[in-house]
Amino acid sequence: MRIYQVDAFTAQPFKGNPAGVCLLDVDKPDAWMQSVASEMNLSETAFVVRQEDGFGLRWFTPTQEVGLRGHATLATAHILWEEGRLQSSEEARFDTRSGRLTASRDGVWISMDFPAHEVTAAAPDPTVNRALGVEPVHTAVAFGPNGHTYLLELASEEAVCALAPDFVALAHSDAQAAIVTARAEGGGYDFVSRFFAPAIGIDEDPVTGAAHCSLAPYWAARLGKNDLLGYQASARGGLVGCRWQDGRVVLRGRAVTVLRGDLLA
Repeated sequence: MRIYQVDAFTAQPFKGNPAGVCLLDVDKPDAWMQSVASEMNLSETAFVVRQEDGFGLRWFTPTQEVGLRGHATLATAHILWEEGRLQSSEEARFDTRSGRLTASRDGVWISMDFPAHEVTAAAPDPTVNRALGVEPVHTAVAFGPNGHTYLLELASEEAVCALAPDFVALAHSDAQAAIVTARAEGGGYDFVSRFFAPAIGIDEDPVTGAAHCSLAPYWAARLGKNDLLGYQASARGGLVGCRWQDGRVVLRGRAVTVLRGDLLA
């Protein structure tokens, strides 16, 4: 079996978010896929198998299966086109726990059609705020296939970049995951964010496509526009184009392959 490592939401190797992509000839047992994801030790490894009308796609962190991952979907579509499993003019169609997802290619750019996540205002949670070391100006909760995620808006981009969370405390708080965000203060993008999910084995995700299914409707409402560009301010960093429309979010990004190998186990 062929396995790849792809840096997603970037055009530069060793930037963006690395994802594993495993091309399967037949479905494999859940325990085997979980073992491979643990061995890869990336925030996600995607497992893809051809079906009659597209591909089956599943995502695993090092510790569990998850219901929606953006950067690993981008990485998978990139590999299918790069390795000739799809022609460049063909749409990538994926059947997932989040329903049918599609991706299309426009030169070096890949666009993905994802469901938007419902975002509602919420009361501040002192345990989450203490674990993150923040005093948010707005608190919301986003509901998606990976469960509920706290979305905290801070007063400045600088505050987001300076965060140093207590990951142990965050893993034991009520937050399965947390997005911290602020309006951009320059750089040509609209907002910045960071994403933390130690409860599912990801202390900090470098660039999180699925988080932008919440960030797009949140910032579209606050900024009064539906076409947005977000920068995820992790150490690796990455840009995510977003368009919110009709209850869906179109995510746009680039990807680069950094490793190809044969999986022998």
